[in-house]
Amino acid sequence: MNTHSTPRLYHVALSPFCRKVRLVLAEKRIDVELVEERWWEPGSEILRRNPAGKIPVLRLDGRLWAESQAIVEYLDEAYPNPPLMPLTPAERHEVRRLCAWFDDKFNTEVTRPILSERVWKKVMNAGYPDSRLVKSGLRAVKDHMDYLGHLLEHRKWLAGNMLTLADFTAAAHLSCLDYISDVDWDRSAALRDWYATIKSRPAFRNLLVDQVPGFAPAPHYAQLDF
Repeated sequence: MNTHSTPRLYHVALSPFCRKVRLVLAEKRIDVELVEERWWEPGSEILRRNPAGKIPVLRLDGRLWAESQAIVEYLDEAYPNPPLMPLTPAERHEVRRLCAWFDDKFNTEVTRPILSERVWKKVMNAGYPDSRLVKSGLRAVKDHMDYLGHLLEHRKWLAGNMLTLADFTAAAHLSCLDYISDVDWDRSAALRDWYATIKSRPAFRNLLVDQVPGFAPAPHYAQLDF
């Protein structure tokens, strides 16, 4: 067997950007080999795979693909079943707006400060956590949860009436925080119900068995009824 033809995703387990791509690949039923890319270590070949030095990088269809949003939109166009983008330009705009909300605003205010301080500093041996940054992230997540809960009180899914890339992007970020028990699901019943629904999808199964050395998942992390 020619291993170079095997689809491969260079990733790390608790990256929301990698998780987004993993969820979409699984939803599209594209089998892929997961390869941990410890990009911060000497000898990493990440710059050869992606000149921007970022993960994830997907090897598929004879080439390397980079940037998580560009990857998932490529996957939705190249592998159209099941579709994860709506039909009208206005609906697609709403999907992209919410993807950007999570990958930019939510990541800057919540995901990055919490994960960087609580997880990545230890993994990378980069010093002690800054509690001020963690507290700032935990304060910010409340407002985000209130906003998402408001959306879900008026919509079946985050961007409208169908499951889209916006839902997988949101789930990727929230699942990283849920792994370390930093989501207060009691704050929004609508958001909790949405997460329970998406967490129950077959595409989510691989994420629920993730293990990060030195960080055991929260007791409820893999439970579908949490």
